[in-house]
Amino acid sequence: MIISTRGRYALRIMAALATRTESASLREIAEGEQIPFKYAESIVRSLVKANLVESKRGKAGGYLLTRAPEEYPLSEVLHAAEESLAATDCTGGKEAACPNAATCPSLPVWRALDETVWEFLSRYTLVDLMPQKD
Repeated sequence: MIISTRGRYALRIMAALATRTESASLREIAEGEQIPFKYAESIVRSLVKANLVESKRGKAGGYLLTRAPEEYPLSEVLHAAEESLAATDCTGGKEAACPNAATCPSLPVWRALDETVWEFLSRYTLVDLMPQKD
C-alpha cells in the first residue's frame, strides 16, 4: 500500500481548512500548500462528493469543513481521495478477478494488513495534522 500524491495532498488541503474558521479560496490553499491548482480542484471535487467539505459561493466564498476537525479520521479523508488503500489488488475489491481467492493461503494475511492499516489511520484525525499551539 502506497499513499499517492493525491492522498497526501488531500490531507494537506483538509489540514489547511481545519486551521480556518471561515471559508477559504482553493487558490489560496493550493498556493499555500504548493499544490498545482488544477490538481487541487480535482481533489476537492472528491472531498465535496464525499461530503467532507462544502463550497460557499459569493464574495466570501470558498471551501470549508462540514464538521469539526476532530471528527475527521485520516482514513476517511484518504478513502475519499484514493481509489484504494489495499495492500494488494486481491483485497482492493478485485477478489472476484483472482481465480485463486478461494484457496489462497496468503489472502488472510493481506486482509489483516489492510485492517491494521485502516485501524491505524482511523486513530488519527485532522487535529493531529494541525500545528500545535504552545
